[in-house]
Amino acid sequence: MNRLPLLVTAGIVGALVIGTGVWIARRPAPKEITPAETPKARVPEAVAALGQLKPAGDVRRLAAPNRNFGGTPRVASLFINEGDNVQKGQVLAVFDNRPQIEAEISELDVQIRSVSIEAEFQKREVARYAAAANVGAATMVILEEKQDELRRFQRKGVELTAQRRGLEVDLADSELSSPIDGVVLKIHSRVGERPGSDGVLEVGASQNMEALIEVYESDINRIFIGQSVNLISENGGFKGSLEGLVKRITPQVRQRRVLSTDPTGDADARVIEVDVALAPESAKRVSQLAGLKVIARFEPQ
Repeated sequence: MNRLPLLVTAGIVGALVIGTGVWIARRPAPKEITPAETPKARVPEAVAALGQLKPAGDVRRLAAPNRNFGGTPRVASLFINEGDNVQKGQVLAVFDNRPQIEAEISELDVQIRSVSIEAEFQKREVARYAAAANVGAATMVILEEKQDELRRFQRKGVELTAQRRGLEVDLADSELSSPIDGVVLKIHSRVGERPGSDGVLEVGASQNMEALIEVYESDINRIFIGQSVNLISENGGFKGSLEGLVKRITPQVRQRRVLSTDPTGDADARVIEVDVALAPESAKRVSQLAGLKVIARFEPQ
């Protein structure tokens, strides 16, 4: 029997076995399978919105008087400037109708004195004719005429006094006084001008400023009372930033009123007004900047 083919076959098998063992030994160990990493929670983004600074207290718009005849008077004198602090009752402006009212009051005073003298004379006349009528020295007809004359002068005195009181009201209105302690925010009418629908000027009841921010209705669900707010000037009106807290969220949706300098801004956007109370130090820095545009960044919760 020929043993050569068997030896060749055995050699081939042995080589395969050895090669397989080497391949198995050299094959890299399988990597340890680790559980999938849990995705990190998405950090909420801050809300940015546009707004403007405004006085924290009440704002009064002071108008000129409107007399029944002659219309609205012109501003004759103006004693304050924008940004000035004013006290309640302080005279801020005088109108050009004041000299005429003073002249009318002086004329009425003369008439009132004259009527008063005439009335006193008629009183004596009535008393004299009453005594004469009692003794038959005068008729009752003459007495009644004297009494009628007295009543006429008395009615005239009452009418003139009422006219004077009306002129006193007009005289008080011819001076524009501050109804509150505060600061002059805006002057609408200067000397020589006739005030229009905006009135003469605006006075803010407080020098402390806050911010009125217009937040898009799509972002309002991320705004809450007490939320921290960082504000910067849109046009460089102040340096750095201001700090504040959300103090009020209005319940009404409206169109934007504070427009950005960006011409592509959406003027028809629907917004909700949010009042931001400034920190004392921040409010002090912008106490004279009512109406200044700001960009607010509401910090996420």
